[in-house]
Formats: sequence, C-alpha cells, structure tokens
Amino acid sequence: MADQHMTRREFVQTSAMAAAALAAGGGFHTIAQAEDAAEIKKTRSYNADMEYRRLGRTNMWVSAVCMGGHWKRIDKAIKGSENSGYTQPKGDEQSRFDQNRSDVVSRCIEHGINLIDACTGGEVMAYAKALKGRREKMFLNYSWFEKEMRYPDWRTTAKLLQSLDEGLKEAGLEYVDLWRVTCHEKGGNHTDAELENLVKALESARKAGKCRFTGVSTHDRPWIKRIIETHPDIFQVMVTPYTADSKVLPKDSVFEAVKKCDTGVLGIKPFGSNSLFKGSSALDDPNAAEDDKRARLAIRYILCNPAITAPIPGLINNHQVDNVVAAVKESRQLDRTEKAELDQAGKEMWARLPDDYQWLKEWRQV
Repeated sequence: MADQHMTRREFVQTSAMAAAALAAGGGFHTIAQAEDAAEIKKTRSYNADMEYRRLGRTNMWVSAVCMGGHWKRIDKAIKGSENSGYTQPKGDEQSRFDQNRSDVVSRCIEHGINLIDACTGGEVMAYAKALKGRREKMFLNYSWFEKEMRYPDWRTTAKLLQSLDEGLKEAGLEYVDLWRVTCHEKGGNHTDAELENLVKALESARKAGKCRFTGVSTHDRPWIKRIIETHPDIFQVMVTPYTADSKVLPKDSVFEAVKKCDTGVLGIKPFGSNSLFKGSSALDDPNAAEDDKRARLAIRYILCNPAITAPIPGLINNHQVDNVVAAVKESRQLDRTEKAELDQAGKEMWARLPDDYQWLKEWRQV
C-alpha cells in the first residue's frame, strides 16, 4: 500500500477486495508458507529481516512482535517524567512525551514492526499524533475503552458507534485497521443482549468503512471460545493475555477454537506487567542485561505457539525495540539451559505479581 493519505472511498473499495480475499482464504495458519512470500512483501513497513505472521482471517501480515499501546515505566525513559500509566502527560512534559512516542514508532518502522495496539483514549491520541504523515506505515488497532463495553452507558449499538465516531474525530483519523472493543475482563458477564449490540456495532462500523476488521479484548477464555465460534466473521481478532510462563492446556484449550475459527490472537502481558524483570527498566539499571535476556527468552517462547500471532509488549525506548527485534532473529526453540532460565524467571514473575494483577495467574494454562 502506498504511503499516502487514503480517502474513505478508497478505503471502502480496498476493504471490499480484502473481504473477497478473506472469503476465499485457505484456513488457519499464522506461520508463512512459501506461497505467501509475495503477499508478505506488500505488507506495511516490510523489512526482509523481520518475520511476519498472518493475523487470522484478517489476512493481514503483521510483524512477529508488535507494539503494545501502554507506556508503563516511561518515567525511566524520560527523566523527570511523572507519567507511567496510560494517559497523556500535561504541561511541559507533553513535548518530551510526544518526541519519545514518535522516536519509538520510528524505530519500530525501521525494523519492520508494523502494528500498534492502542486501547485507551490517551493511547489513541498519542499514536495518531506519532503516525501523522505516515499513517500507512503502520496497522493501527483502536479501542477507546473509557467509552466501550466495560461501562454500562456504552453498551448499546448506538452508543458504541457514537464512541467510535467521537474518537476518530478527536484523533483526526478517517479509519482504523482493527476496532477491537474492550470488554469486561470476565466477558461472560455481558448479557446476550449486550453481545448482540456489540456485534451490530462492529458490523455496522466495518460496512461504513470506519474500520477494516473487528475483534475484542477480554480475559475470559470460555467466552472467547463461545463468541468466536458463534460469530467468527465478526470476532476476527482476540486481544488477550499470554505470558512468558503460560502453557497450552493438553485438552479443551481455547486455542482449539482459535484454530477452528481462524482467529488472530495478539498476546498482552507477555512480561507479566513487568513482573518478569528484576530491574527498573532504566538503561543504567544493574539488572538491565539480565532483563533484556529475559525479555528475549519470553518473546521466543511465546512465538513457539503457532496460535499466537504476536505478543504486543509496551516499549518505552529504542533499546527495548531493538531487543525484541533481536529476539525474533534468534533461534526459536529454547535449549535446555535457556528453558531452565525462563522457568525460573517465570516462577519469580508469578511471585512478584502485584495485588491488582493476581488475576493473571489464571493464564498459567490456556
């Protein structure tokens, strides 16, 4: 796709062709086959040194590691920053923050990382700004969770579409590649009527050319299985946890449904919300080399699961971008020593989980 501004009409035409290709698709596979080479070279920010994996039935070829929207610990990258969450800073810090996000996005593009997953209003605004003038370099996943399914006032079709329209306008975006609505962590708490409203909103937005593809974020494995089996053409992508120590259940794994329905999966919390690491994420931290190694081991381990399209870690500086790219280039299979090291790191990760992340232990087996 050319690096130029795409009009809504051109976008709808392109989406129609993509839908036709989807209907003719050849079933589940994330790992590239020889016959995929020509299509992969057309993907956004293609780099011959990057591995690309198929995002389920969207047929998008995305980098084997993508960029999560969060910027936790960004105070370690921007000296004096008071921001370490998901909202944009205020006052004098704004320009330094904007430069950091732009620099990290640029480094991702250089390496061939071609997808950003933004899940809060602050993240949407930050990455829309970072991509200004180069929108077609990256696939952009969108969720403005403050005005989506986690909140009762935003669970009707009309309110969800209102939220999307307002968010696109505020961020200066004509469309997004994937609208992946943030649902309850326990998605099964949503009523059937709420689910039906969500389906109608996603379908309507796609037909109107406001998004190319659709999906949800949730932490509820049984609900994931149910909704992708019931509406595979609507819930094309799942954004859900998968950590450095998650294991595939030998029986009744959610990934059985993922494969059957050809669903793309983007894995959040690969590093257990930074609990995998010993240090602070500062470049001069005495544990920095060990933590870099742990990050690479985790990425390699997660990519051994072919049902995961890509892990999506938050990245706060160019060094972290370089490190996850290095992981993609390293041997995929861990040797005996590396496996023992990651197993130990995993035990430490679970032990260090803060109180508000104890729920992540439910993702030890998936």
